[in-house]
Amino acid sequence: MTTDTLAQISAIGPYFKVSSGPGTDAADFSPLIDLYGEQAALEAFVTAVGKRLGTDQQRVAASTLHIGTAARLWSVALAATVLTGEVPDLAPERLWWRAAASGPIDLWLPEVPAASRGDDLPDALYETIVVRNLRPLDEAMRRHFGLSPKVLQGNATSALMGAVRTLTRRVPHAPHPPLPLATALLEREPLASAGTLTIHPLEYRRHNCCLYYRVSGSGYCDECVLHRKGHSSRGAERVNSATT
Repeated sequence: MTTDTLAQISAIGPYFKVSSGPGTDAADFSPLIDLYGEQAALEAFVTAVGKRLGTDQQRVAASTLHIGTAARLWSVALAATVLTGEVPDLAPERLWWRAAASGPIDLWLPEVPAASRGDDLPDALYETIVVRNLRPLDEAMRRHFGLSPKVLQGNATSALMGAVRTLTRRVPHAPHPPLPLATALLEREPLASAGTLTIHPLEYRRHNCCLYYRVSGSGYCDECVLHRKGHSSRGAERVNSATT
């Protein structure tokens, strides 16, 4: 992994942006592991998200924060993989975060991460995102806000598929296409139980809901289990845009 690669990833879109190196303004950044492990930091962030959403329902704000954070992690990791054939080590003690004035959270890598190269890229992606990041984040979300495993698993898969759709549009000729990687990931638990993927046409339908429909003026994601004909659709992007 190089700084040039990180710059190429960052240019894809706001969910892919990651700063790197000592030249970054590091004010207010802290390791992601702190967000996962410090109740006060997580509760403060959820409260801030709730204010932006205009809701006092903590579970809704927590789920929105969760899906947005998962989207940031999948976007960076998947983009690096499709562009280079290497999976970056995004261990939460090495990847730092801070709340942004608007849009998704800011991410910073003080040091350019090592990367795994091998035949099983989905396995390496699963390890760096699901095992090292989403498991501790999920545990904190369950413990402090009562979010169910099904909601959290659905958020993880929705975030993954959002990254796939963006990369398919923005990097159509990537050396390692994102959809086969995502398909392999969605065959693994707990992701496999969270929804149903169809390839032709490409569509993903969750078996659960992210709870964002409870925000005043919102609707249902196209992929939500609650989305049916006659309900307004808002698309998954609007959930992520409200995260921070």
